[in-house]
Amino acid sequence: MQHRTHTCGELRLSDAGKKVQLSGWLENQRVVSANLAFVVLRDFYGTTQIVVDNEEMMKAFRDITKESTISVTGTVRERSSKNPKQATGEIEVVPESVEVLGKCSHPSLPFEVNHSREADEAVRLKYRYLDLRNPEVKKNIVLRSNVVSALRRAMQEHGFLEITTPILTASSPEGARDYLVPSRKHPGKFYALPQAPQQFKQLLMTSGFDRYFQIAPCFRDEDARGDRSPGEFYQLDMEMAFATQEDVFEVLEDVLPPVFAKFGTYNRASGAPFMRIPYREAMEKYGSDKPDLRIDLTAQDVTGILADTGFGPFATKAEDGSDTGVAIKAVVVSGFEGTRKFIDKTLADVEVQAGAKPYWFRIDENGELVGGISKFVAPVKEKVVEELGLKPGDFVGVASGKLSQAQKTAGILIKTLGAVVPGHIDKEQYAFCWITDFPMYEIGEESGELEFCHNPFSMPKGGAEILEKAHNGEIDPLTIMADQYDLVCNGIELSSGAVRNHDPEIMVKAFELVRLGEEDVKKRFPAMYNAFSYGAPPHAGIAPGIDRMVMLLSAEDSIREVIPFPMNKNAQDLLMNAPSEVTQQQLDELHIKTTATGEEVAADSVE
Repeated sequence: MQHRTHTCGELRLSDAGKKVQLSGWLENQRVVSANLAFVVLRDFYGTTQIVVDNEEMMKAFRDITKESTISVTGTVRERSSKNPKQATGEIEVVPESVEVLGKCSHPSLPFEVNHSREADEAVRLKYRYLDLRNPEVKKNIVLRSNVVSALRRAMQEHGFLEITTPILTASSPEGARDYLVPSRKHPGKFYALPQAPQQFKQLLMTSGFDRYFQIAPCFRDEDARGDRSPGEFYQLDMEMAFATQEDVFEVLEDVLPPVFAKFGTYNRASGAPFMRIPYREAMEKYGSDKPDLRIDLTAQDVTGILADTGFGPFATKAEDGSDTGVAIKAVVVSGFEGTRKFIDKTLADVEVQAGAKPYWFRIDENGELVGGISKFVAPVKEKVVEELGLKPGDFVGVASGKLSQAQKTAGILIKTLGAVVPGHIDKEQYAFCWITDFPMYEIGEESGELEFCHNPFSMPKGGAEILEKAHNGEIDPLTIMADQYDLVCNGIELSSGAVRNHDPEIMVKAFELVRLGEEDVKKRFPAMYNAFSYGAPPHAGIAPGIDRMVMLLSAEDSIREVIPFPMNKNAQDLLMNAPSEVTQQQLDELHIKTTATGEEVAADSVE
């Protein structure tokens, strides 16, 4: 190459005596004396030490600022003081000439590149190009590239065809806010960026393609979380014709474990078949539909034992004799030797996350109930000990409330206690499971009416017959299960998938239960409805999130650490200053008028 014969991570002792040319960034310059300085040169591949040991070269290097890009020509020699921690630590280069290829005109950097992860996140995102020079930051992006390549190869080996689907499409009600794009040629109308290629991949199945996949960009106007980036994300989107749930499971159980074993921070990953846990069982046993199977704690129902102990939050009957709907769950933890202060702090953290207060008691070394709510539990001690299998030293966390609340609190108890009590979590692995048999419908918190629980395109278990029974009042719609599944790893949902509802008549029946008739279905999903009426094959699919996958593999806590140019928590790109204002001419061309209130802008179409 014009500017280098070798990279900065390439030279070894066997290269001693060679004349070489290296190019990269000047990472550091340590002047020892008037005629001796040590320079560290860094490129994508590593670092090499440059030893400046004469007056002429000292003068040439003197005014070069850190992070300038330079080209150094010199001779390789063996280092007298070797660095075994560095790949090039046995050699150094004595320079004959140096050329500045790109000057860093900022003598004061916003942060030290090799310590950029210690800087404020807003500063890191604003100067992301400097942040990415840090090898510790860069390695996550390299990992991401390698993982995507491995996934692509694996999918192709399984006979999947990579097909890209449109980015500009129609707005569709899929559970999150759309990003809208105004149309210049069609005043008052908008495109939407796809929340997922859901409809397109189902249309591909209807078009006669057998196995489809893509590394798909998805766009959702959602708030950020540690495991969710606002704005856009990527997923391994796949769909299979003439397939069942087990066909989808078989593919991913073959594709994912080798990728996790090869690229993961931990070299152990669940093998096929992954554990299958029905949704209701997951909520009862783990208090979550995203259980972390690395933790050996579970919840047990103790409503029948503790309901009549006189403790107010455990009362299952109101004063008028009516049922309060209270459920009581217990989580038994062995080896919890924390102080009262530590217990209080730990359970306070649980309360903040759960939105409900947890309770506790323990069995001392003499087998007596002590602490917390022990005086209320004492009258039924024998039953509690027998039912929970308690032994001296056991700690019991207790959750109560409406069933969903008790389950949620128990789930957070499991997660929190599993992390802080030694011996209850095996962190050095990737534990996969499938959550199956999700409810098809739920009662909406805001509407108070029947709504789809998850994906409205899922096939109900039992098909047309089960929907007919619900329409006739023979069964409660809330008992209908969907042929839907989630893939979970280490307590993080990687993906949702389903066997699709490919029959227009069954689709209409499913939507009629949520007060939407055939005309509504035709209007909201015209392409799918019409395509299915021309004969669609049974099909199923799933779409594991790439960003979350790489976050797990790299053992990062924030998803932003594995995205090359992430937005901040407020969905702002601090590097490119997006979202930004546009010119009046651009607005006029798009037939848009803006009304600003503070920093908020609402866009309205103008006729």
